[in-house]
Amino acid sequence: MSTETEMSFIHRFEPATASGSVPLVLLHGTGGDENDLLDLGRAVAPGSALLSPRGRVLENGMPRFFRRLAEGVFDEADVKRRASELADFISEAQARYGLEKPLALGFSNGANIAVATLLLRPDTFAGAVLLRPMMPLADMPDADLRGMNILMVSGAMDSIVPHANAARLAAALSERGASVAHEILPSGHQLGQADLRLARDFLARL
Repeated sequence: MSTETEMSFIHRFEPATASGSVPLVLLHGTGGDENDLLDLGRAVAPGSALLSPRGRVLENGMPRFFRRLAEGVFDEADVKRRASELADFISEAQARYGLEKPLALGFSNGANIAVATLLLRPDTFAGAVLLRPMMPLADMPDADLRGMNILMVSGAMDSIVPHANAARLAAALSERGASVAHEILPSGHQLGQADLRLARDFLARL
């Protein structure tokens, strides 16, 4: 496996080693890159193909998937544009690597772009694991998410994502037809073993 630079996103790709496994698209948080979530992906979905792009926006030199104006204040026009770019890249990668429709596994900024993509281009993902997400758009598009399974994992002591914001997001996804499991851990914004366990168990049930 090596870093791929020829497609629209710099990324890493690991082929599946188990037949019938659903591919994962790994979406890192602010300051991460295409390497950040590979170990997590291997741990929660052994044998699955892993596609891990690097966000194309830089904030003080740190990769992100879309621009923000301040902590928790997003450039919503950029969110929409970047979600469309990500969806196009995933289609490109599916054709190149022969992938079925993937699941998203995103952390923080990566979870937020996953939500935006689910809402704006709902045919992109088969489902999602959203770790520490928040609402990326003030007016959530009226997407049809029926038949989609989504795991949201929030931290009760998260200083970045207000509990009410996460609760509104879970409700909005449910209202659009998704089957949403919203777990709240006694933790902050960072991930821990409990996140890994919840994600692994969720994916194993699909």
